[in-house]
Amino acid sequence: MADTVDVPIQDEAIKLGQFLKLADLIESGAEAKTVIAAGLVRVNDEVETRRGRQLQPGDTVALAGRQARVTGG
Repeated sequence: MADTVDVPIQDEAIKLGQFLKLADLIESGAEAKTVIAAGLVRVNDEVETRRGRQLQPGDTVALAGRQARVTGG
């Protein structure tokens, strides 16, 4: 798997669908819905199917061989 990229967020938490776009792992919210529903997204090395999952600093998200970590802003 590729190196993990740190992606800072402004608030204490962020929804998974929003983070995928912020981290440039996807192009659009519609794509987020599709890849999450298909079980292609892993949060902290577990498949996550909830687009509204709240991520906190330290959580790691992986999709298609790319990985991003939530960091505090």
